[in-house]
Amino acid sequence: MARPSSTDQSKTKPRARNARPKIERAALKLFIHEGIDAATTREIAEKAGVSEGALYRHYKGKDELALSLFMETHNRLGAMMAQALSADGSLEEKVHAAVEAYCALADEDFLLFSFHLVSLNRFLPYDKRREDDPVSITEKIIAGLIADGHLSKGDPALKAAMALGVVMQAGQNKIYNRLPGPFSQHVDALSRAVLCVLNS
Repeated sequence: MARPSSTDQSKTKPRARNARPKIERAALKLFIHEGIDAATTREIAEKAGVSEGALYRHYKGKDELALSLFMETHNRLGAMMAQALSADGSLEEKVHAAVEAYCALADEDFLLFSFHLVSLNRFLPYDKRREDDPVSITEKIIAGLIADGHLSKGDPALKAAMALGVVMQAGQNKIYNRLPGPFSQHVDALSRAVLCVLNS
């Protein structure tokens, strides 16, 4: 009696429970280590321990999956920046709260954080400028601080870019094992650097 082919086996494979989180974790690992273009839906499914059909039940393909994972962190960052920088307190307290939240997000799920950071150049051009994206929120709040006299005059867009660059470049170095320990241990140093940039 002939054995069923691998194609037949995949068709009869029972549906995996909680397939979506397994697919997302497997995809993150492959996207970071192999790149989005190199990874295939078949590899993602195999690494997740599910059928390829299970992946397609949740996503149209790997591009939609990659964008979804990116936007999950991107939108969280936007909400986090708005909350931290709009809270009561001094400029120093606001900056410290924002940096602390950013570092905590990194330490909470460093795999997802790493994917977001290394994928910025790929996905940001397709993310329409909106009021609730992290950069626009930062620019708007900085503009308000300049208008109220809490910061020296300057281009809010440039100040936002430089301030975000402080933590993002440190995050890149953390990804490539050039910074030791949890990212949160650098909150104070990063906060001081951001304040220097904003006051420049």
